[in-house]
Amino acid sequence: MTRVEEAPGRTRRRVSFGLVVLVVVALLFGVPWWLLVVGGQAWSGWVVAGGTVVFLAGAVAMPWGLVLGHGRGWDGGAKVGDTLLGAAWIVFTCAVIGALVEVGLAVAGMADPLRSRVVAVGTVGVAVIALVHAYYEAMRVPRVRATEVPLERLGPGLDGLRVVVLADTHFGPIDRTQWSRRTMAAVAALKPDILVHAGDIADGPVERRRAQSEHMGPLKAEYAKVYVTGNHEYYSGAPSWVEHMAELGWTHLHNTHTVIERDGDRLIVAGVDDRTARHAGIDGHGEDLAAALLGADPDLPVFLVAHQPKQVADAVAHGVDLQVSGHTHGGQIWPFHLLVRLDQPHLQGLAKTGGRTWIYTSRGAGFWGPPFRLLAPSEITVLTLRSAVNTSA
Repeated sequence: MTRVEEAPGRTRRRVSFGLVVLVVVALLFGVPWWLLVVGGQAWSGWVVAGGTVVFLAGAVAMPWGLVLGHGRGWDGGAKVGDTLLGAAWIVFTCAVIGALVEVGLAVAGMADPLRSRVVAVGTVGVAVIALVHAYYEAMRVPRVRATEVPLERLGPGLDGLRVVVLADTHFGPIDRTQWSRRTMAAVAALKPDILVHAGDIADGPVERRRAQSEHMGPLKAEYAKVYVTGNHEYYSGAPSWVEHMAELGWTHLHNTHTVIERDGDRLIVAGVDDRTARHAGIDGHGEDLAAALLGADPDLPVFLVAHQPKQVADAVAHGVDLQVSGHTHGGQIWPFHLLVRLDQPHLQGLAKTGGRTWIYTSRGAGFWGPPFRLLAPSEITVLTLRSAVNTSA
């Protein structure tokens, strides 16, 4: 295909993308504007004008901030765009709920402008509470979430093995150096036998995120300190992050495995690249579980680290006993989890699939983009592995 033939295709894609963005922005800001400002409240002219300016400014600033931040690499733009995106989503959600409440009040006989004013004031109050709570949840040190996982093939010598899992730290444009220090101190206090980072370490190049990520260096584990690359590593210069993580003492499970042994029993700890790696254009990168398990004893239990839950299909096919993933953030901002479930088979927590294969999906320690977490709290995961012998007992 010639360049002349390619150009119309690129133009059509850009126009289509622009139209989608325009529709999304119009909905995110237009629905709350109508419900709060001009939808029957009969506010004074000054209130209508002021509210309209606020929503219009947000509708312009958000996409420009996202373009400058994530398209041009300007952290200041990302902070503005991401924050406005999260705030707009929460206010939009509250406005939709408010609209349903208003229908109920109308059926009950409450007339305008009182009805619309009551709904507007109530919606603003709920939105403010939700925003404050969601920001607090995003910025706090993650809670420790402990789960026991029975593995049929795990030998009794490994019963009680403690695996501490970090995922989706997403060190990014908002400087969370102190958050990182406190979070890693919480991880260190758990004294892990195996320490895992399930990918999406950061957003942005190493030189910009070094201060935030360096607190992962002093962390220790009794047997292994391992990680896999997530999709965001491939947006942020994966080779440099691989090099930086090696400097911090982390072992990259790059389609490979290691063997843990305790009291005569062994466990295979394997890891694969993210499923998007093959399209990143980096030589040697691409999900390959067969390569990761090459040379492994087929009778030993397998603990697999794979960034995305949907990679579990391959894990089941290879007889993996337990897969640990992240990526979903538990939806991060309710009700976005409904869209996540369209893409991923598991949202959060422990589930069994395909016979003996367990999957644990972490909600993640950090956040991507908007500094908000609503009804999807962050976590540091502690998985205690239990052998079939001790579980039966």
